[in-house]
Amino acid sequence: MKEKEVAKKFVPDYRMQALIDRRLQLVIDKKRDIYCDNAEFLVYHWSGEAASFSPATGEHACDSDKRIEIGDHNARVDVGISFPKTDEMPSKNGNFEYTPLNWAKDYAFFIDNSPAEVHENELIVGEFHWQLDEARYFQYPEEQREAGFEARELGAGGISFTHTCPDLSIGLELGWNGLLDKVRANIEKFEKEGKTEQVEYLKGSEIVALSIQRFICRHADVAREKASCCSDASQIDLYLSIAEVCENLSVRAPQTLHEAVQWIWFFQVAERIHGHGNGYGRTDQLLLSFYEKDMAEGKITRQFAREIIGEMYIKYGSYTALGGRLQDLSDATNEMSWVCLEAYDLVGGINHMGVMWHEDMNEAFFEYACDVLTRHGCGVPILVNYDVIKASEVRSGYKPEDAWNVAYSGCQWYCGVGTEYNDQDVNSLVLIKPMQRAIDGAIEKDLNSFDEFWELYCHEVDCTADALVKFKNATYDWQAKVWPEMVTSFCMHDCIEKGKDVTDKGAVRYNYTSVNVLGVPNVSDSIYAIKELVFSKRQYALTELKKALETDWSENEMMRQHFLNVPKFGNDHKEADEMAVKVSEQVREVLESKQNNKGFCFRPSLFQYMGHTYAGPMMGATPDGRLAKEPLAHGMNPMHGRNKNGIGATVNSFTKLDFAKFQGGSFQIELTPDFFKGGVNKEKLMEAFAIGFFKKGGVQINFNLVDLKILEEAYHDNDNPVYHDINVKVTGYSSHFVTMDKRFQKEFIERVNYQNL
Repeated sequence: MKEKEVAKKFVPDYRMQALIDRRLQLVIDKKRDIYCDNAEFLVYHWSGEAASFSPATGEHACDSDKRIEIGDHNARVDVGISFPKTDEMPSKNGNFEYTPLNWAKDYAFFIDNSPAEVHENELIVGEFHWQLDEARYFQYPEEQREAGFEARELGAGGISFTHTCPDLSIGLELGWNGLLDKVRANIEKFEKEGKTEQVEYLKGSEIVALSIQRFICRHADVAREKASCCSDASQIDLYLSIAEVCENLSVRAPQTLHEAVQWIWFFQVAERIHGHGNGYGRTDQLLLSFYEKDMAEGKITRQFAREIIGEMYIKYGSYTALGGRLQDLSDATNEMSWVCLEAYDLVGGINHMGVMWHEDMNEAFFEYACDVLTRHGCGVPILVNYDVIKASEVRSGYKPEDAWNVAYSGCQWYCGVGTEYNDQDVNSLVLIKPMQRAIDGAIEKDLNSFDEFWELYCHEVDCTADALVKFKNATYDWQAKVWPEMVTSFCMHDCIEKGKDVTDKGAVRYNYTSVNVLGVPNVSDSIYAIKELVFSKRQYALTELKKALETDWSENEMMRQHFLNVPKFGNDHKEADEMAVKVSEQVREVLESKQNNKGFCFRPSLFQYMGHTYAGPMMGATPDGRLAKEPLAHGMNPMHGRNKNGIGATVNSFTKLDFAKFQGGSFQIELTPDFFKGGVNKEKLMEAFAIGFFKKGGVQINFNLVDLKILEEAYHDNDNPVYHDINVKVTGYSSHFVTMDKRFQKEFIERVNYQNL
């Protein structure tokens, strides 16, 4: 089975094509799939029943009737069975403790009993079949769960689990031996100071680092063993090259581009065994010196560099960034930026790479990025406005000397590299809930003016935010004990030096709590309709509206049409858009007024992972005319089908918000190939659109070029091999279309409503 035909500038050779084919076969065999345990978790990012997104096996594989298949954007390879030695883990049989040292012993046992595998045609090796949370108990104490249930009742939730961006340059410079030396030096320092907590934590870090070294060594052993049994000379060379690289990395820092890419990949494997969701910084900056040295010494060709990075993409399309600015604010584009983008052009498929644009960027490079984006058509690369995300960090309180090194890191979010831990993308505030309580309260108090209704609504949003703060602080009190992120901490500034895990209070420089706000367009459309039809025109009473909503408009279709046809956000309508800005700014001000117990404020993101698809039926009908069965709007994008004045009007509405005040807000575009007929230069049109959008203050573009007819066919015939290789940018993540839950597929198809750019 071949990947879909794309006009590539770079054609894979036999070896690379074999790796590409294996990647697709893993999709066909459903070995990359990831699940959510229930719809509540998608909406609230917390359900009380499970820790996080989970694979098909393990202790958290809950009721299969509730489980939802999210897609295949996962680094792990499923083998269909649970971790075989769960019962032998150190924490089992009464030995479980909420301590970093107890966690570290489990991690070391887990990775020691995970197989080292080397496949044919590979030069980059390493994969894993289980995550630690499938075997080790992962649940917070009762007081945290009680706060979680209280928050959920009011419309909020969240987990605290990965979603940061380590600085891999630390590990690339030191290697695992250097990191161990650093850990041991700080153990000695804290022992002299009598700081037992720091000593215990770092002793756990030592155990983890040694287990990773053993894991790397085992790959060298497997490669040499395979070489001894192989008769193909070219394959023997590959095995021996792998063995040499792994042996080197087990004892020193990487010296070559091949070693650097392999070091990065081993770090990701080791890290993703204990967590799901980090970004990995600016690949072009991380690898430039290795590439330049190897090229100057004649050790590699540009083609080899392209292929070795392409192999890492084939393994898993990690969240990485290219471009942006350097510390002196000059353009950061370099030759490695080109090579990394060319590597994707070579291998295609799922990837989560972001290109960070700014007005001084190399024009040819951004043109090539738009060429790759439109030619492959599956949302790669994501286009991000570097100056807006940097301004957002500075506005939050980032020091400029740290803020320049911000990187697109996942879905819609970005992060200071190695300096920030703030729960990106894993907290939720469902704005529908406080609006519903405001309607009930307004009826009870018999309010007669919109201003009174708005004041009550603001109060209810504040109540929801308070519940979220209480829940998150209860989590932070326990996080470093329940689930330390030790591998990540190796590549964070200050953590080892302080003897603290990245999740602990005071461990890193910035600890804002980011919150996904679900339903802003629906709430703004609803409140604007209430303002117009209930308080201004007095056409309906709130009691009538509530009754109609409770019956899903079943006996009030004429009334629903009135609410539905009030002007909506996304059409460049002044008053409707002003309401969207008002609703967004209000929730931002409320969240920014709250502090977590790490001493930092809460920050809103105008995005929600995939909860909008399932939240509709859970929330019921809404005053914007939406039926209960319909999804909510995706992020800050207008509700499906309501932006009827074209994409230009939608952009005008969208960019009336100041995205430097928020922590992300992606603009989603789905177009069909028909829109580019007549000799239109697709990449030039995309480039012009993107630059225009960014100059108006937009922060991110997710673009899909999809054949609607083929998507509909795939929806009805998921098992047909013809459709297995369709890749889409779903919200902020990529997935093969056929691996997603049917409801996700249907909602994605319904988004395709723009007639042209």
